[in-house]
This record gives sequence, C-alpha cells and structure tokens, in this order.
Amino acid sequence: MPSIVGLLEQHEIAARRRVDGLREEADRIQAELAAAELEWQEWSVARRRVDTVLVPGGEDDTEACRSSRDAVKPRSQVPVWRDGLAWSVLSVDYQRIVQALADRSRLRQGPLTCQGMAAMFGMDMVPARVEALRSKAKRLVARGWLAELRPGQFMLAKGAAGPDGGS
Repeated sequence: MPSIVGLLEQHEIAARRRVDGLREEADRIQAELAAAELEWQEWSVARRRVDTVLVPGGEDDTEACRSSRDAVKPRSQVPVWRDGLAWSVLSVDYQRIVQALADRSRLRQGPLTCQGMAAMFGMDMVPARVEALRSKAKRLVARGWLAELRPGQFMLAKGAAGPDGGS
C-alpha cells in the first residue's frame, strides 16, 4: 500500500508539470502576441505615412480623418470612443465583441452576458475564458464602446452604432 506522503508527492509533481507546461504555453503565446502587435503597429505606421503622402501640404481635409489616424497610439489597445472613430482601431478580439453586440442590437435582441459571448464564439466555458471576455468587455465599457445596463450584461453603446464607429 502506497504511503500518503508518496501519493501527495505524486500529485504535487503532476501539478508542477502542469504548471510548467502552462507557463511554456503562456510564454509562447506572449511571444506570438508581441510579434503580432509589432506587425500591427508597422501596418498602422505605414497607413499613416501613406495618409501623409496623399494629403497635399500634410493637412487633413476632415476631423474624422485626423481622429482615426491618431486614434491608435503605440501600446493602446482600446482607445476612447469618439464620433468618427472606426472599429478597425480595435484589436481583433475587441472587434469581435463589438461586432457580436452590434449584431444583437441590429436584431433587437438586448444585452449579452460574457457566458453568452463565450458560447457564441465557440469557446470553452471555463472561468478563465469567461473572465478574459469580462475584462475586455469592462475595458470597452470604460472607453465608451459598450454599455453595461446591469452588472454582467453588455450591449453596444449608443454612439458606437456601426462598423465605422457610427459615422
């Protein structure tokens, strides 16, 4: 018969191996995220450079053009929403949340919970995934893209009405 201490050590070793594996996976994902963010920033810089070249005298014709070009600062994933700001300034994860809530709004379906979003996106219904969505949704609320009528129930904010930020 195995000893209790031996069984506890086996469980501890298995848990440590799982933690090590998850850390390796997290490191790989962090590296992939950093590379993707760098690529995104490079495309953003390229677009701004083209805007500068195409606009004579370096002046913008409209305030909307200026605000969308300056909306994304380095390391700013969720800019504060303002009139004329396109959804394209958001990262893909945030765009997906905004699009899902815009579709519900268009179909007059009302607010959505983070569990509902996770199910809609085909995600595993584990607390970590749901909490990650909740964190993103709360950040979108804080920046004016979404509204939270009741705790945990999110909908598109009135101003951020369409894929072009309501413009």
